[in-house]
Amino acid sequence: MNTLVAFYQNLGLALSLLVIGTFLLAGMIKGVIGLGLPTIAMGLLGLAMLPAQAAALLIIPATVTNVWQLAFGGHLSGLVKRLWPMLLAIFIGTAAGTLWLGIDGGYGVVRALGAALLLYALSGLFLPTLQVNAGTEGWLGPLCGVLTGIITSATGVFVIPAVPYLQALGLSKDELVQALGLSFTVSTLALAAGLLWRGALGGGELSASLLALMPALLGMLLGQWLRQRISAVLFKRVFFIGLGVLGGHLLISG
Repeated sequence: MNTLVAFYQNLGLALSLLVIGTFLLAGMIKGVIGLGLPTIAMGLLGLAMLPAQAAALLIIPATVTNVWQLAFGGHLSGLVKRLWPMLLAIFIGTAAGTLWLGIDGGYGVVRALGAALLLYALSGLFLPTLQVNAGTEGWLGPLCGVLTGIITSATGVFVIPAVPYLQALGLSKDELVQALGLSFTVSTLALAAGLLWRGALGGGELSASLLALMPALLGMLLGQWLRQRISAVLFKRVFFIGLGVLGGHLLISG
């Protein structure tokens, strides 16, 4: 508790409110479209603190909300059997990227990630939906996993190319949200292991991350309430618009 108080005393009132507001917003967007918490958190908090410090703050909220997201939906067993090669590759890619890049990939990497998200969102809104054939999953899934892991280790954001790949599998609305939670859980745990190995995840950072958990959970509850009240077509539109907003934010503020 002392380390928690000391951390936020050092941050000051304004930055502490920024942390709370950021995770409330990020949790709500994640509740609606199944992703966005680390992207928004890294994007907004990165304006006021070092990337490694921002990544440490999101470890507990991201882990808890991801586990919550993957645990409900009734499709977990089937998704694990189908996606385990990609999930293993994500962990390996994140570990390799941590040794190679660290989480200081620079503004150019973040802006490139934002541009990729924005282009993918525009293609999803205005072009036919991409589809992955069953015969290509065996090699495309692990490839997307490794690339996602490397990008995660450099930026703290684990969206590209895992999200386009999962969306191209033709999953239902609830299956997609649960699959995203499964992918993000593996990415978050791998990122936490990398930060711990680099000495950027001590007791103080973990204690401080607890404060971000409550607004993230509150926001996610609100977002899930909203998601259950929109149709599959509207969900898809909101999903891609959300991705576009996230990508544009990273592209501009990265």
